[in-house]
Amino acid sequence: MNERVRPSILNAGYRSTNFWVLSSGRARLLVDLGWPGQLGALLAALRRLDVPIAEITHGFATHYHIDHAGCAEELKAHGMTLVVTPEQVDAMPAMARWTKPADRYVPITMRQMRLVPIAESRAFLATLGFDGAFVHTPGHSADSVSLVLDSGEAFTGDLTLPSLATEADAPTVEASWAALAAHGVTTVYGGHAPPTPLARVIATHTHG
Repeated sequence: MNERVRPSILNAGYRSTNFWVLSSGRARLLVDLGWPGQLGALLAALRRLDVPIAEITHGFATHYHIDHAGCAEELKAHGMTLVVTPEQVDAMPAMARWTKPADRYVPITMRQMRLVPIAESRAFLATLGFDGAFVHTPGHSADSVSLVLDSGEAFTGDLTLPSLATEADAPTVEASWAALAAHGVTTVYGGHAPPTPLARVIATHTHG
């Protein structure tokens, strides 16, 4: 499970949203992709971390809401390949409906995009130097997909905490957290909180 060294993980977040930079020595992967119209703030955060934008070879959004994928198209112009799972494709066009002209959102196109089925994600991530896989974790949104590393980290975006799920959504949310536990996750890297042990998330937020 832990044969390969844990990747370097840096937080390039701003405006209360975390944007995680994972480095394997072979590639850098940005997990969640900035607010619309605020590429400059993301680039400034990367500079503070001494991460050249040209080294961000790939980007992955945990889900297609504006605070997690707002700069996706602009990042492509800097050489980033956008990694998308089939579960996410239908959610991408809806991003434009949640922005106003003042947001300066650049709609996502199909260029420089890599579609990776979840069943093939382990093999794909291995080409970048990461041991892990994508896991479909709906609950916050139908297109929510977590990146789970074999070293125990899960990048979950806005996956709803069990105690905050509505009665209708609770079975889906609980199944998503159970899937993460089954994949050996030990630490949750969420979209708006510091890294948290999975055991604490479950103990604190599970109903009953």
